[in-house]
Amino acid sequence: MANSISGLSYVPNTPSSPWQVYLQQVDRVTPHLGHLARWVETLKRCKRVLAVDIPINRDDGTVAHFEGFRAQHNLSRGPGKGGVRFHPDVTIDEVMALSAWMTVKNAAVNLPYGGAKGGIRVDPRQLTRGELERLTRRYTSEIGLIIGPDKDIPAPDVNTNDQIMAWMMDTYSMNVGATATGVVTGKPIALGGSLGRREATGRGVYITARETARSLGFDIAGSRVVVQGFGNVGGIAARLFKAAGATVVGLQDVSGAVANDAGIDVDAALEHVASGGTLRDFKGVTPVSESEFWQIKSDIFVPAALENQLTETRASHIATRLVVEGANGPTTPAADDILHERGIVVVPDVIANAGGVTVSYFEWVQDFSSFFWTETEINDRLERILVEALKAVVHTAEKHKVSLRTAAFIIACTRVLAAREQRGLYP
Repeated sequence: MANSISGLSYVPNTPSSPWQVYLQQVDRVTPHLGHLARWVETLKRCKRVLAVDIPINRDDGTVAHFEGFRAQHNLSRGPGKGGVRFHPDVTIDEVMALSAWMTVKNAAVNLPYGGAKGGIRVDPRQLTRGELERLTRRYTSEIGLIIGPDKDIPAPDVNTNDQIMAWMMDTYSMNVGATATGVVTGKPIALGGSLGRREATGRGVYITARETARSLGFDIAGSRVVVQGFGNVGGIAARLFKAAGATVVGLQDVSGAVANDAGIDVDAALEHVASGGTLRDFKGVTPVSESEFWQIKSDIFVPAALENQLTETRASHIATRLVVEGANGPTTPAADDILHERGIVVVPDVIANAGGVTVSYFEWVQDFSSFFWTETEINDRLERILVEALKAVVHTAEKHKVSLRTAAFIIACTRVLAAREQRGLYP
């Protein structure tokens, strides 16, 4: 539970806190960095973290205050890039860790970005549309000092979408006196958004799962898949798995977990949830407990919800061959070790869910050139980048005899620290 000092919330530095998990991951990769290990402390600090107060007028005439954050972890390779989430559990600790994972993710797939992340501690379901717009616009104005098309480019994340990005883009544009479509990605198509962006993260999960499954000797067709999280990432990934011939046997959203050993009609479930229903009341599935859900027998398990979901206990009992991380930081380091000992392969978040930031990069490039690509071109370029990045990670893992996660960190941290060394220190 979050504590508070002078009104500023934080999470204690317990071993399972997101920032501490990230630091443990850096420690694991340090022995593989050679002479660049001299700069490793650079990775253990954020360049800057901004905490802001966000007052808004509520529809009932009262004034409400919310806490907002924007963290920029490392900008050695380019402007910051990372999402904005609206969630009641947002903390500085979480945002710092997510910004650091974005640094690693962008470098792992070789995008010209650093890592950033932002959020507001709020339950957006408790706000009216007007209140949500006012909250978004005030937050954008407060962090406007450090964002920009060549500084830091936000994108959608948990509980944010293209409409939130439209409000952010408009607010920033009004404040600088010119339309700046490149200040955010994940925008509506009419405002300079990119085709394929909404589906990109889920598609990336599917692509990396497909390639890894092939390397393990099985195909997506005929495989059993379980997905935790049924939002934009998990829902789209589940749909793509089913379309490729997989049987989706378990799903979970905020309402709970459900299963059907014969297969869940994913398209119908998506329509049901989009119309206001929940998975728990969807016909053709059986509600299961939390512990039962994590023990559903599968070939591929996709954690696509929040951080620290795959714990030591769950890692000891999970019945799968392959874990593909759709969420950021869903697996604790201790759970990683258990999965490795059990022979369960983990495709880490910094590769598995990099589809979103990759197509965000495409959107940013298209905005600058005012020339837009077809969805087929987008998907083809996405596939090429992710497949090449995954091959490099697999090669590095085999060379150093380490996990895919450590291999991805070796590649990414080497690129980041090489850029830091070559740039030098100013002044």
